[in-house]
Amino acid sequence: MDEVVERVRPRVEGEREEQIFACTLQLLSEHGYDRLTMDAVASSARASKATLYRRWQTKADLVVDAVGRSACLPSPELVDTGSLRGDLLAFSCGAGGLTDHVPMDVLGSVMTAVHREPELAAAVQQSFIAPRLALTRAMFERAAARGELAEGTDVDLLAQVLPALVVHRIFVNAGEVTPAFIEQVIDEVVLPACRAETARPTLR
Repeated sequence: MDEVVERVRPRVEGEREEQIFACTLQLLSEHGYDRLTMDAVASSARASKATLYRRWQTKADLVVDAVGRSACLPSPELVDTGSLRGDLLAFSCGAGGLTDHVPMDVLGSVMTAVHREPELAAAVQQSFIAPRLALTRAMFERAAARGELAEGTDVDLLAQVLPALVVHRIFVNAGEVTPAFIEQVIDEVVLPACRAETARPTLR
């Protein structure tokens, strides 16, 4: 009886996988999620569609993996400068920060799709947004330990102020986010809020 040999399909991994992810994110930032196609990714990565579909059954599967693997985060070691102002500037103005067009382009390209794709929304939240908020929160916690924050300051709220203003400037006002803008927000909004002590009336 002839021996049946099972043909094992090669896995997409290592440098090849990273190349496909890089091409996916590049096309995502250029064309947006809705106009992204598996054909375009295959062509850009010089891979066959069969290779992609062996690993990712849908475009959403591929984008979820690409976003999750390529969060473009600044290095935590580079954003511990000894002051909150220094930390925020280092975090925001370096590679992967708020002035870096790559993470902002990725975020913008999936914003309309996350409402229709729960799996994509979960991946963006878990792998893209949450790590950034965690790094920002750590900066404010260090600042609190150094005495830079007023007593009772809401660290979670403050950690969202700078990113929220950046997102508003880009996606609502269609403005450019420059280091000068980041510095202005930090000096005129974030740091004064850190030092402010307000009496919070009890709601009845």
